[in-house]
Amino acid sequence: MAQALAAAARDTGSRRAIFSVPVEVVVSVGKARPPIGELINMRRDGIIVLDRRIDDPVDIRIGDRVIARGELQELEDGSGRLGVRMTEIVDALGNG
Repeated sequence: MAQALAAAARDTGSRRAIFSVPVEVVVSVGKARPPIGELINMRRDGIIVLDRRIDDPVDIRIGDRVIARGELQELEDGSGRLGVRMTEIVDALGNG
């Protein structure tokens, strides 16, 4: 019984600890497949055309999985930094 309680306490502690593990989140605004020659010849102010429109949602990824979609927006703190307002949570586990 004592072993079971100790195991349960360790398990609860482990679950709590996982919430403090940092994870890298990547926001993807689009893709392009230009030929290498086009990239080599690019100069300052050149434009790479993406497969998305300016008002399309962006993908929010962890690793190679899309976990959500959202809209880019400038933070209101005057810093000029970007944030993403989540508009859709994707079922990354495929549960329906």
